[in-house]
Amino acid sequence: MIDRDNLHRFLFEEIGIRGELVQLDASWQAVLTCHDYPSAVQFQLGQALAATVLLSATIKFKGSLILQAQSEGPLQTLVAQATHHRTVRGLARWNGEVPRGSLSEMYGPGRLVLTIQTEGTDPYQGIVSLEGTNLAEALQTYFSYSEQLQTRLWLVADEQRAVGLFLQELPSQPGHETDWERITLLANTVTAREMLSLPSTELLYRLFNGEQLRLFEPEPISFRCGCSRERIENTLVALGREEMEAILEEEGTVEVDCEFCNRHYSFDRVDVEQLFAEQVKTPVSSTRH
Repeated sequence: MIDRDNLHRFLFEEIGIRGELVQLDASWQAVLTCHDYPSAVQFQLGQALAATVLLSATIKFKGSLILQAQSEGPLQTLVAQATHHRTVRGLARWNGEVPRGSLSEMYGPGRLVLTIQTEGTDPYQGIVSLEGTNLAEALQTYFSYSEQLQTRLWLVADEQRAVGLFLQELPSQPGHETDWERITLLANTVTAREMLSLPSTELLYRLFNGEQLRLFEPEPISFRCGCSRERIENTLVALGREEMEAILEEEGTVEVDCEFCNRHYSFDRVDVEQLFAEQVKTPVSSTRH
């Protein structure tokens, strides 16, 4: 199997429409190896990962974009994150059997939260109801409210691959309505099988060979959790010594699992003592002799 894991940006010359196509292979497989997800949950998580890559690529920033679905139904939590380094990670939580169907059938009442975390600034957050036939429709609703730009998404996933196609009018070059209708009509002819099987350039040629299309260099995508022992240690210190002592008294060790990658961290009493000893620093005297 060809390792694709690339984001392709493209531009329709002179008609004010941009697009992106992402195909995740090894990065998607890395996410799946961390948890044994039911197929219905897999497909939702794969679509969410593809969507976060597409959406993060529409903004210039240093940080991450997090897509989170929260609900009261069978599929209770869906989290996907993409960074400006083009790394992805994700997880899902569910309760009981998750049916295949519309968002209301899989999630029940819920909301979709998009959070943009930019280095050095406060996070920006947008929230819409988790409504529609699929995740792509819910995200299109978000764009209609937040940016008021015509936007379309196509998202698919299976056990091997997650793929997303994105079209949006440019804010500085709004095209004619007939151009938008023509391009989206062409894109609507794509099938899930084509998205999951065709290479990026072949898929784009199949859809838009009659258009003047500028295709930019592909950007590689990879899986990266981002957890580390140092980050876990900082979290434990933030919880406080009293909390750590209570856990040690009851369990003997402090055990922490990363939900994204299933990595396990263990801290015994000596480890905990060292953590809090490092927080005690002797002040340096400013007196000169």
